[in-house]
Parts: sequence; C-alpha cells; structure tokens
Amino acid sequence: MVATVLSIDTIVSDPKIRGGRPIIAGTGIRVIDIVAYYRYGGQTPEELATGFALSLGQVHAALAYYHLHKDEIDESMRAEAERAEQLIAELEKQGKVDAG
Repeated sequence: MVATVLSIDTIVSDPKIRGGRPIIAGTGIRVIDIVAYYRYGGQTPEELATGFALSLGQVHAALAYYHLHKDEIDESMRAEAERAEQLIAELEKQGKVDAG
C-alpha cells in the first residue's frame, strides 16, 4: 500500500498578496502576524482565533507552518523589526515623531 500525502490547503503564498509571504488561505492574514501575537503577545490559540476571526484549525495551521519554517520566519520577523526601528529613527530625526 502506498501512502498518500494529504494537504489541508490552509496556508498559501501568492506573490500578488502580502509580497508572497505565507498567509492563511482566503484571509490575507500573514502567518508571521499570528506567530508574533502568539510568541510575543502571549495570546493563546483560542484568543488568536477570536481576535483574528479565524477558526482554531486555521490558527493551529499557521503555528504548525511556523514550526516547520521556524528559521525563515524568525529571520523575517527580525528583519521587519529592524526596518521598523530604522523608520522610527528616521522619523525622529525629521521631528515627525516624539523620541520620548
């Protein structure tokens, strides 16, 4: 008997949507956003499902995808945080945001 690989088709990537970053199918919600709230916001999968209006299965699919692609997603999170810090620093120099 040959094993069949089944796909749940919950996480997709399309270069025209969110820059090709992995998202939850049919939502536009990035996997990286679910992971950030889970890891750094301390939210439970149930809280994430409620907050993002997703099913619990969709949240768990995003978290499973993260664990399968942890290095890549962690690097994306680090790069996004670095870009945000650079933008804030530039806006502070321009006097457009308060440095305090």
